[in-house]
Amino acid sequence: MTVALRVPETAPGARILAFGDYQPARIVTNDELAKTVDTNDAWIRSRVGIAERRIAGDDEGIVELGVHAGGKALAGSGLAPDDIDLVVLATCSAESPMPGHSAAVAHRLGISAPGAFDLNAGCAGFCYALAAASDAVRAGSARNALVIGSEKMSQWIDWTDRSTCIIFADGAGAAVVAASDAPGIGPVVWGSAGDGFDKIIIDDRRSFIRQEGQAVFRWATTAIAPVALEACERAGVTPDDLAAIVPHQANLRIVKAIARTMKATNAVVADDIVHSGNTSGASIPLALSHMIERGDVPSGAPALLVGFGAGLAYAAQVIQIP
Repeated sequence: MTVALRVPETAPGARILAFGDYQPARIVTNDELAKTVDTNDAWIRSRVGIAERRIAGDDEGIVELGVHAGGKALAGSGLAPDDIDLVVLATCSAESPMPGHSAAVAHRLGISAPGAFDLNAGCAGFCYALAAASDAVRAGSARNALVIGSEKMSQWIDWTDRSTCIIFADGAGAAVVAASDAPGIGPVVWGSAGDGFDKIIIDDRRSFIRQEGQAVFRWATTAIAPVALEACERAGVTPDDLAAIVPHQANLRIVKAIARTMKATNAVVADDIVHSGNTSGASIPLALSHMIERGDVPSGAPALLVGFGAGLAYAAQVIQIP
């Protein structure tokens, strides 16, 4: 016997109500790094575009960073903690594999009994988490979702390794997703190049992060722009319609190469990496939250988010700026 299942009636779309961000207080400059490794400010700026980065203290972990950013996004959304029924936390730098950190963040924020899970898609993590939350809201599985990217990359860095210690940093960014009469989050275009899974890797819990920088650079500067353009096409916008392009803040040269290939002449391109470093899955919401706070981008305008990194995983979607 065939029985039709009842599907919840939901709004046709989902949108972002607000972003939030958090960075630790400690600033580590290039000159400070040059005291312990063979490098200098000019070399770092020319290679990756970073001038300084934020590093978390011993009392700031994935949960603490996520609580700060998630609380700021929640406050900006106008919703109460009890309005949230799904929390998705993207991280690839967790202190321990079990339990997940999302439920602890939700508890600290006073969110009662939400669905909660962690997600690891490396530096594409926030875009993956945003897609999952958006689909859950549109399907009726959640009313409102809190999506967080929270990373403490510093605890996985060998501070004597010049190839990584100049790049990575700590921070968190978050967004609140809600149902909408009109779509405010476009279809995700995602995928992976598993043959390069070992290009950015932490081998085990006793190891530090290592990467093949040149291989990652070649991949990112050739493979990611077509993904970004497809996300625009699927959202029904052209590059010229974009008010902002927010790539993962991996390397300023990569960011500029993606934007240059897209030829989005009217878009402001995020360059948060200069003062924030590479915060992996936190970099996209962190950068866009900063752009919104500075008034760099107008409310309601389309912005392209595109994440890429370890895995090698990638994802992109167009959103309406809250």
